[in-house]
Amino acid sequence: MLIARDLARAFDPSLLARDARIVLDKWQVDLLNSASERILALAPRQSGKTEAVVWRCIRQALYDPGLIVIASPSLNQSAEFFKRFMNRYRSLDGVPDVTAESVLRCELSNGARIRCFPGSEKSVRGFASVKLCFVDEAARVDDDLFVALKPMLAVTRGTLVMCSTPCGRRGQFFKTWSEGDNWERIKITTDQCPRLSPSVLADQLRELGPSMYAQEFGLEFIDGTEAVFSHEIISGAFSDEVQPLWQ
Repeated sequence: MLIARDLARAFDPSLLARDARIVLDKWQVDLLNSASERILALAPRQSGKTEAVVWRCIRQALYDPGLIVIASPSLNQSAEFFKRFMNRYRSLDGVPDVTAESVLRCELSNGARIRCFPGSEKSVRGFASVKLCFVDEAARVDDDLFVALKPMLAVTRGTLVMCSTPCGRRGQFFKTWSEGDNWERIKITTDQCPRLSPSVLADQLRELGPSMYAQEFGLEFIDGTEAVFSHEIISGAFSDEVQPLWQ
C-alpha cells in the first residue's frame, strides 16, 4: 500500500498536496508538473504562486534530492517561505526525516538540502550544484542576483523558477519575460484563482486605484510615475542598424 502511494505521488506530485488536504488550482498543478528547466510565472497578488512553488520544492526534495535554493526580496519573505515549506512537509506521511533545521535551512535524511536567502548576489554566491532555484517576487530582487544564479545551475542543469507580479518596465525579470529565449511562461489571470472573487477584486481596485490595480492584479508592466520618458520611447531611441563611431 505504501509503495503504491509513493509511486502515485512520484507520477503525479499534486497528490502530495492532496494528502496534506491542500487543493491546488489547475495552473498550480501545471507549474508543479512542468518538465521545463526555465520557468517564468507572472501572477497576481494572493494568487497562490508561493503555495505552488512550495510543492515544487517538496517534489524536488523527495524525488531528486540535492540542494534547493530559495531567494526572496527580503530576509523576512524568505523566512516565511521556509516556514510554509516546513509546515507542508511535516503534514506528509512517509517522507524522509528532517536531520537538521534552523530558521532558514534544513537537511533531510535522503540528502536533500533547502537553503533560503534574501535576494542579493552576495547572499547566494559560492553555492554550486543546485538542483532547483526559486526566486520569489523576482521583479523586486537585485539584478545582480541573476548573474550569480546561472553558474550555480550549470553543472547540474538545475531548474530555475521565477515568480512575480510586475514591478515596472525595467529589471531582469521584465527583460526575461519580454525577450528571454527557452523559457516556459505561465501567466496566471485572476479568473484562474478562485480566491480572488469579484468582491475581493472590487475592494482592491478601490483601495489601490486603477494604475496600481492594473499592475498588481491586471499583470501590466507599467512605467514608474517618476519616469520622464516611457519605456517605449527610450527603447525606440536605440537601433542596431547604426554603426558605432569607433570600432
